[in-house]
Amino acid sequence: MLTRFGNWLDERMGWRAVWEAIFLRKVPKVNWFYTLGSATLFVAVNQAVTGILLTIYYVPTPDHAYDSVQYITTQVAGGWLIRGLHHWGASVMVVLVVLHMLRVIIYGAYKYPREVTWMTGVVLLLVVIGFGFTGYLLPWDQKSYWATTVGTRIAGVVPFLGDWILRIMRGGNDLSAVTLARFFGAHVWVLPATLLLLVGTHLFLVIRNGISEIPKREARKQ
Repeated sequence: MLTRFGNWLDERMGWRAVWEAIFLRKVPKVNWFYTLGSATLFVAVNQAVTGILLTIYYVPTPDHAYDSVQYITTQVAGGWLIRGLHHWGASVMVVLVVLHMLRVIIYGAYKYPREVTWMTGVVLLLVVIGFGFTGYLLPWDQKSYWATTVGTRIAGVVPFLGDWILRIMRGGNDLSAVTLARFFGAHVWVLPATLLLLVGTHLFLVIRNGISEIPKREARKQ
């Protein structure tokens, strides 16, 4: 029964070719450093799942943001675990992305034919940093408020465009309800959509071009 259904579905969708390309492809002999990309993807899934669960109770307004976070942590069943996974997962994801990029640089995996794969990875690093920056403000406590004040002020010192960037990020000259709403919107809509597009492109290129082998030391000529 399942075989017949699988054949019927394969004739219409070609899922077996996709399955073979992803899961049955040949992979060169590698080491544990090559698992950093998969580990990052796993943490990204964790961030997506826990983030969706947090938005069920989180209220992105200055009057209720802090109280809603405290409610999640102390009153919601398992809320402390979900928030903890999301909070620490953000830091772990940044570390893993940086380590993954260092592995690519050290092993020369950014060279032909993987230049575009490298470019999408660099943009993914910036998106991950954007997640961390926008998410840091959402608890709306003293630490996040003043850290975001400093962070946005750093962006404001960019030559010529600094004041414009500062007003765009804050929604005005100071941090306000508009700032919180913009950061929340970027955190749950703009950045996730960008992440999905880039991860899909990145994985497609990894599958298409294959995984780079570990560089071999050339024998010295006598």
